Amino acid sequence: MTTTTPTATLVQRYLAAWNATDPAERRAAVEAVFAPNARYVDPLADVTGTDALDALIAGAQEQFPGMRFTPVGEVDAHHDVCRFQWGLGPEGAEPLVIGFDVAMVDADGRITGVVGFLDKVPTA
Repeated sequence: MTTTTPTATLVQRYLAAWNATDPAERRAAVEAVFAPNARYVDPLADVTGTDALDALIAGAQEQFPGMRFTPVGEVDAHHDVCRFQWGLGPEGAEPLVIGFDVAMVDADGRITGVVGFLDKVPTA
C-alpha cells in the first residue's frame, strides 16, 4: 500500500488490529479503529460491537496462528466508504487467504461497518 490518505491510514490501522496478538493491545486497537456499535459481516461471521469484534479477531488468530494480514493493492475510497483487498498468510510469503472488504467510516474517522468477501481460500 503506497497511498497515505487518511483512509489508507485507517485501513493500515484496521489490519494492525487484526494482527495484534496481545489481548490488551488488540482491544485498544479495536476500540481506536471501530465505532462502539460497528458491525462486521463476512461469509463466516456477523458480529456487532467492540466486544464481539475483539472476540472474532482472537478466534481468527487461534485458527491461523502465526499468520498476518497484509494489504493487497491500493485502497479505493469515496464519501464515507472504502474498499480494499487483504491477504492472510505467513509473513513475507504468498497469502493463503485473500479477501476484499468494504468499510463505512463515520465523521470521527472510525469504522462503523465492514462487509467482507473471501476471494481465495485454501481447499481442505
